[in-house]
Amino acid sequence: MGNLKVTTPSDREITMTRVFDAPRTLVFDAHTKPELVKQWLLGPPGWSMPVCEMDVRVGGTYRWVWRHDRNGTEMGMGGVYREIVQPERLVTTERFDEAWYPGEGLNTLVLVERGGRTTLTQTMRYESREARDAVLRSGMEKGVAASYDRLADLLASTPARK
Repeated sequence: MGNLKVTTPSDREITMTRVFDAPRTLVFDAHTKPELVKQWLLGPPGWSMPVCEMDVRVGGTYRWVWRHDRNGTEMGMGGVYREIVQPERLVTTERFDEAWYPGEGLNTLVLVERGGRTTLTQTMRYESREARDAVLRSGMEKGVAASYDRLADLLASTPARK
């Protein structure tokens, strides 16, 4: 538990998997409630999320802006909720304000619970191999690992709900 696994199942996809010691309802909430998302989806240390707008319904949009606390640099992105199956699946589009890879990404989050532990699998599909490779080169894995460590801490401090 606690280790992020990153694979490339096809030349346009990146899949990330991690197990959390929490029921999937809590993991789902942490992905769909802005007050929780702002606490963990921050990438490497030193970033905050001053904008976290989420209209979690099919066809609804989200908008996130991160700010580097030291130098004020901002990075924003947003997308549309394409599919929501609570508490097991979220499908969203992704496009950064200042695109650093071509096109739009499609993210599919799947949560599977066994024995009170939840396996999170996030698959990101890009428009081309070049786009996927740009994301892999970006250092995204380090930021995701840091975010998921924060998520694990948040889940551990959240009273379990059925």
